[in-house]
Amino acid sequence: MSKEEKNIINYIVICINEFAKQFKITSKDAYLYLKKYKGIEFLRENYEAEHTIGLDDAIDDLKQICINNGGDIK
Repeated sequence: MSKEEKNIINYIVICINEFAKQFKITSKDAYLYLKKYKGIEFLRENYEAEHTIGLDDAIDDLKQICINNGGDIK
């Protein structure tokens, strides 16, 4: 596994945990939700841009992506 792949995985894990914290759900539930509504895919595809912004902004982006794909978290 390359260093960039490790960085992407670490960033996704951080985002999942922060998403869980913000919405008061478990990390497992956050992962399942983000996977179902394409948040994980979004982070993977947009890592170059997303990891340069603040974590709060990244979580806002994730929330919007998931809503756009049928998610309903408030």
